[in-house]
Amino acid sequence: MSNVQASTARSQQLFEEAQELLPGGVDSPVRAFKAVGGTPRFIARGKGSHVWDVDGHRFIDYLASWGPLIAGHAHPGVVAAIQEAAANGTSFGATTEAELELARLVKAAFPSIDLVRFVSSGTEATMTALRLARAYSRREMILKFDGGYHGHADGLLVKAGSGPLTLGAPDSPGVLAGRTLSVPYNDVRAVREAFEAHPRQIAA
Repeated sequence: MSNVQASTARSQQLFEEAQELLPGGVDSPVRAFKAVGGTPRFIARGKGSHVWDVDGHRFIDYLASWGPLIAGHAHPGVVAAIQEAAANGTSFGATTEAELELARLVKAAFPSIDLVRFVSSGTEATMTALRLARAYSRREMILKFDGGYHGHADGLLVKAGSGPLTLGAPDSPGVLAGRTLSVPYNDVRAVREAFEAHPRQIAA
């Protein structure tokens, strides 16, 4: 057994168990480590800018839960707010006064925003934005950049990973690629050519 294998023994054990319970052993393909190799690390806890895996290793967390943890892990103010809210109930499936308070804060921070729609994930946010763009513009196609990940929705999983790894193909056989255009990042000419090739067809 190598030093790396020995140092990730608990994560490896949990990953093997997870593959009997979860497709691929994970709840999101990017967590499977296929692009980088090795055993996915199972995280035990986080504090501030660091996380610890189940094998006791400490890491600087550059992902911040893929974006939303701008205050870091287990920030006392955030933990207190969660505890206070949870004490009154964890989910209602109905609108609450707290949503209005948060919407006012968002609008104050971004005055150009007229209305706010809260969703549970980035995938739902992009799906809602695309649905709105298509309805408003009466156009069907969307344009994205190669390698960009914008959520786990069919039209967004076209060239969503590393180009060399995906060969520019949809990341899943179930992805409908026909209405999605993808161009190289930072290539203004490619963007212009895409709009010229599909006039009055691109919604967003």
